Amino acid sequence: MPITAKLSKEFYDKFGHAVVDELVNWFNQVDATYRSELRDLNEVNFARLDAKLEQRAAQFEAKLEQRAGELRSEIAGLRADLQAGLARLEGGLVASLGMAEGRLARLTLLLWIATLGTLTALLKL
Repeated sequence: MPITAKLSKEFYDKFGHAVVDELVNWFNQVDATYRSELRDLNEVNFARLDAKLEQRAAQFEAKLEQRAGELRSEIAGLRADLQAGLARLEGGLVASLGMAEGRLARLTLLLWIATLGTLTALLKL
């Protein structure tokens, strides 16, 4: 966007239209040059920022993958521990049930012997 310079009539009268127009054109050229340089500088800085951002995103993603792998291995270890504990618990429960069945069988046998003994004694009377 060129500079729209509004100079006083006295300025035009003193230096003439040709010189003042040349001065305004020069200002416009300087402005265009600075704008172009600023645009180029902004593009370079943005490209540098974009590259740094991509690098940091890649580093973050690598760290995230590493931690996810560590978490997976820790979960696998916990799962193995849980399965081992459940197996021990199941073995203990099976053993307890076996002992209870044994006691129940002995008690049943004793009750049958007592019943037969009583029945035999009653029949002999």
